[in-house]
Amino acid sequence: MRRRRISTTVFVAALSLSIASGGIASAEPAAPSARIVDTVLTSDTLRTLKVDSPAMGAVVEVQVLTPAVKTGPRPTLYMLSGIGEEDPHNSMWLRKGQAAEFFADKNVNVVLPLAGPGSFYTDWQRDDPKLGRYQWETFLTEELPPLIDAAVDGNGRNAIAGLSMGAQSAMMLAARNPDVYSGVASYSGCFASAEPLGQASIRAIVGAFGGNADNMWGGPFDPAWAEHDSVANAESLRGTDVYVSVGTGAPGRHESFDTAAGWDRVVVGGLIEVGSNYCTHRLADRLGQLNIPATFDFTETGTHSWPYWVEQLPKSWPTLAGSLGISG
Repeated sequence: MRRRRISTTVFVAALSLSIASGGIASAEPAAPSARIVDTVLTSDTLRTLKVDSPAMGAVVEVQVLTPAVKTGPRPTLYMLSGIGEEDPHNSMWLRKGQAAEFFADKNVNVVLPLAGPGSFYTDWQRDDPKLGRYQWETFLTEELPPLIDAAVDGNGRNAIAGLSMGAQSAMMLAARNPDVYSGVASYSGCFASAEPLGQASIRAIVGAFGGNADNMWGGPFDPAWAEHDSVANAESLRGTDVYVSVGTGAPGRHESFDTAAGWDRVVVGGLIEVGSNYCTHRLADRLGQLNIPATFDFTETGTHSWPYWVEQLPKSWPTLAGSLGISG
């Protein structure tokens, strides 16, 4: 009996000390939540949301398209651009991709994040001295979706699409977050980040903007490179509706040899698309080995350029619409 009284006394004393020092009785302060701090309406179907993101440590601008005729809660498609937005306030999908015109009669919300250059829409391990803080995966998969659903009548069902760097990122995000995205479309991407050529390409892109890819996924042998490799992690795409397109790099009907810009598209855009074609075959082969269904469009010609991505958007829509539970 005495032993129990001593134990009780010690417990009460310890509890009192804990309370006095802010221990058990003091809850940790709640982590700040992302919130929309401003909304700018450009038209009845286009708005810009300014989102205060704790993950990014900044206010991030996101453009949102909504249907011309709104008929209740609807799904959401996230669309990622390429290596660098030329205009930090207006998505290339609007300026070059004809997204506003295409989605005007579709019962879907379209979210256009205005990403920083060379971000790969991923969570970086460290802040970069040149590029700053990139925590895009957390922003896109955790912070933003509930805000979008509340702001524009979303129903919680999402898909993701992207071109070039955004194509690789869209596939990566879909593979890593199957509970967030039910469908993915990728146009002219490269998906094997852990392979030497894939890693070299990514490092070159990040370096072109003055960044250091070691701050993104670590040194050359850091396991994070494999963790973000969509080919290596293709099994995670099982159950996701997948559409992938790529050209061969050969000049097609959209190429011209009359100007310097035309030659640049043929030479530079052609070489980049050759690499994307190789990467896309790698993904197709792996999904085939795993018996994971996917739609691939390997066109006979086509360079790494906007006219071809504009054509691919309606081609990919039936896959995306199906994944979102709406009519294509």
